[in-house]
Amino acid sequence: MDELAAEILKRIDPEAPAPGAVHTNPVDHYSPAVLLERGAYLRKVAKHGDGSASEMLKEYAQHFTMLSFRSRDGEAEVHEHHADLFYVLDGHATLVTGGTVAGARAIGPGETRGDAVEGGTRQELRAGDVAHVPAGVAHQMLVASDKTVTCFVMKVVEKA
Repeated sequence: MDELAAEILKRIDPEAPAPGAVHTNPVDHYSPAVLLERGAYLRKVAKHGDGSASEMLKEYAQHFTMLSFRSRDGEAEVHEHHADLFYVLDGHATLVTGGTVAGARAIGPGETRGDAVEGGTRQELRAGDVAHVPAGVAHQMLVASDKTVTCFVMKVVEKA
Protein backbone atom coordinates (compact mmCIF):
# COMPACT_ATOMS: atom_id res chain seq x y z
CA MET A 1 0.00 0.00 0.00
CA ASP A 2 1.51 3.34 -0.94
CA GLU A 3 1.77 6.26 1.48
CA LEU A 4 -1.18 8.17 -0.02
CA ALA A 5 -3.49 5.16 0.26
CA ALA A 6 -2.34 4.59 3.85
CA GLU A 7 -3.05 8.24 4.69
CA ILE A 8 -6.53 8.07 3.12
CA LEU A 9 -7.30 4.89 5.07
CA LYS A 10 -6.05 6.52 8.27
CA ARG A 11 -8.31 9.56 7.71
CA ILE A 12 -11.33 7.41 6.89
CA ASP A 13 -10.77 4.95 9.74
CA PRO A 14 -8.35 6.31 12.37
CA GLU A 15 -8.60 3.06 14.34
CA ALA A 16 -7.60 0.88 11.39
CA PRO A 17 -4.52 -1.23 12.03
CA ALA A 18 -1.32 -0.38 10.18
CA PRO A 19 -0.82 -2.07 6.79
CA GLY A 20 0.03 -5.73 7.34
CA ALA A 21 -1.33 -5.77 10.90
CA VAL A 22 -4.07 -8.19 11.94
CA HIS A 23 -7.59 -6.74 12.26
CA THR A 24 -9.07 -7.31 15.69
CA ASN A 25 -12.47 -5.86 14.76
CA PRO A 26 -13.84 -6.97 11.37
CA VAL A 27 -16.49 -4.23 11.36
CA ASP A 28 -15.88 -1.13 9.26
CA HIS A 29 -17.70 2.05 10.23
CA TYR A 30 -17.88 5.35 8.34
CA SER A 31 -19.76 8.26 9.86
CA PRO A 32 -21.62 10.64 7.53
CA ALA A 33 -19.30 13.44 8.69
CA VAL A 34 -16.17 11.53 7.66
CA LEU A 35 -17.68 10.53 4.31
CA LEU A 36 -18.76 14.12 3.62
CA GLU A 37 -15.27 15.36 4.52
CA ARG A 38 -13.82 12.92 1.97
CA GLY A 39 -16.55 14.06 -0.45
CA ALA A 40 -15.33 17.66 -0.06
CA TYR A 41 -11.84 16.47 -0.98
CA LEU A 42 -13.23 14.63 -4.04
CA ARG A 43 -15.07 17.83 -5.03
CA LYS A 44 -11.71 19.62 -5.19
CA VAL A 45 -10.20 16.79 -7.25
CA ALA A 46 -13.20 16.86 -9.61
CA LYS A 47 -12.94 20.63 -10.03
CA HIS A 48 -9.42 20.24 -11.40
CA GLY A 49 -10.39 17.25 -13.54
CA ASP A 50 -13.42 16.32 -15.61
CA GLY A 51 -16.13 17.04 -13.00
CA SER A 52 -16.14 13.67 -11.27
CA ALA A 53 -13.90 11.89 -8.78
CA SER A 54 -14.12 8.70 -6.77
CA GLU A 55 -12.05 6.58 -4.44
CA MET A 56 -12.28 2.99 -3.30
CA LEU A 57 -12.75 2.75 0.44
CA LYS A 58 -12.37 -0.99 0.99
CA GLU A 59 -12.40 -4.23 -0.98
CA TYR A 60 -13.99 -7.39 0.40
CA ALA A 61 -14.43 -10.93 -0.95
CA GLN A 62 -17.77 -10.32 -2.72
CA HIS A 63 -18.08 -6.53 -2.78
CA PHE A 64 -16.24 -3.26 -2.44
CA THR A 65 -17.16 0.19 -1.20
CA MET A 66 -16.32 3.53 -2.71
CA LEU A 67 -17.13 7.21 -2.48
CA SER A 68 -18.17 9.15 -5.58
CA PHE A 69 -18.60 12.87 -6.30
CA ARG A 70 -20.14 14.24 -9.52
CA SER A 71 -20.79 17.71 -10.88
CA ARG A 72 -21.53 16.33 -14.37
CA ASP A 73 -23.34 13.41 -16.00
CA GLY A 74 -21.75 9.99 -15.77
CA GLU A 75 -21.44 7.59 -18.68
CA ALA A 76 -24.10 5.00 -19.27
CA GLU A 77 -22.94 1.63 -17.96
CA VAL A 78 -23.83 -2.00 -17.48
CA HIS A 79 -22.04 -4.37 -15.10
CA GLU A 80 -22.62 -8.00 -16.05
CA HIS A 81 -21.54 -9.45 -12.71
CA HIS A 82 -22.20 -6.93 -10.00
CA ALA A 83 -24.92 -4.65 -8.68
CA ASP A 84 -24.51 -1.01 -7.67
CA LEU A 85 -26.01 0.19 -4.41
CA PHE A 86 -26.02 3.99 -4.13
CA TYR A 87 -26.56 5.89 -0.88
CA VAL A 88 -26.82 9.62 -1.56
CA LEU A 89 -24.96 11.58 1.10
CA ASP A 90 -25.40 15.04 -0.37
CA GLY A 91 -26.83 16.73 -3.44
CA HIS A 92 -29.25 15.78 -6.18
CA ALA A 93 -29.10 13.65 -9.32
CA THR A 94 -31.31 11.69 -11.68
CA LEU A 95 -30.67 7.97 -12.00
CA VAL A 96 -31.76 6.51 -15.34
CA THR A 97 -32.17 2.71 -15.32
CA GLY A 98 -33.24 0.05 -17.79
CA GLY A 99 -33.43 0.54 -21.51
CA THR A 100 -30.34 0.22 -23.68
CA VAL A 101 -26.92 1.83 -23.79
CA ALA A 102 -26.41 4.06 -26.85
CA GLY A 103 -22.91 3.88 -28.30
CA ALA A 104 -22.13 0.80 -26.20
CA ARG A 105 -18.52 -0.33 -26.00
CA ALA A 106 -16.86 -2.99 -23.88
CA ILE A 107 -14.23 -1.55 -21.56
CA GLY A 108 -13.33 -4.85 -19.90
CA PRO A 109 -14.74 -8.28 -19.06
CA GLY A 110 -18.42 -7.84 -18.19
CA GLU A 111 -18.20 -4.03 -18.29
CA THR A 112 -19.97 -1.88 -20.89
CA ARG A 113 -19.99 1.91 -21.17
CA GLY A 114 -21.76 4.25 -23.56
CA ASP A 115 -23.10 7.71 -24.27
CA ALA A 116 -26.58 7.49 -22.75
CA VAL A 117 -29.31 5.17 -21.52
CA GLU A 118 -32.15 5.21 -24.03
CA GLY A 119 -35.67 4.15 -23.06
CA GLY A 120 -34.88 3.98 -19.34
CA THR A 121 -36.83 5.02 -16.27
CA ARG A 122 -35.85 8.22 -14.45
CA GLN A 123 -35.70 8.42 -10.67
CA GLU A 124 -34.77 11.57 -8.76
CA LEU A 125 -32.22 10.99 -5.99
CA ARG A 126 -31.60 13.29 -3.03
CA ALA A 127 -29.64 13.09 0.22
CA GLY A 128 -30.74 10.06 2.24
CA ASP A 129 -32.03 8.11 -0.77
CA VAL A 130 -30.83 4.59 -1.56
CA ALA A 131 -30.98 2.99 -5.01
CA HIS A 132 -30.09 -0.61 -5.96
CA VAL A 133 -29.24 -1.33 -9.60
CA PRO A 134 -29.06 -5.11 -10.23
CA ALA A 135 -26.33 -6.71 -12.30
CA GLY A 136 -27.07 -6.52 -16.03
CA VAL A 137 -29.23 -3.38 -15.83
CA ALA A 138 -28.19 -0.30 -17.84
CA HIS A 139 -27.86 2.83 -15.70
CA GLN A 140 -26.60 6.39 -15.81
CA MET A 141 -26.30 9.16 -13.22
CA LEU A 142 -27.34 12.58 -14.57
CA VAL A 143 -26.42 15.77 -12.73
CA ALA A 144 -27.95 19.14 -13.66
CA SER A 145 -25.41 21.85 -14.51
CA ASP A 146 -26.02 23.72 -11.24
CA LYS A 147 -26.09 20.61 -9.00
CA THR A 148 -23.68 18.07 -7.51
CA VAL A 149 -24.07 14.67 -5.91
CA THR A 150 -21.95 12.72 -3.43
CA CYS A 151 -22.69 9.00 -2.99
CA PHE A 152 -21.42 6.10 -0.94
CA VAL A 153 -21.41 3.23 -3.43
CA MET A 154 -21.32 -0.49 -2.77
CA LYS A 155 -20.56 -2.78 -5.72
CA VAL A 156 -21.77 -6.30 -4.92
CA VAL A 157 -21.06 -9.45 -6.93
CA GLU A 158 -24.44 -10.94 -7.93
CA LYS A 159 -23.40 -13.27 -10.74
CA ALA A 160 -20.18 -15.24 -10.98
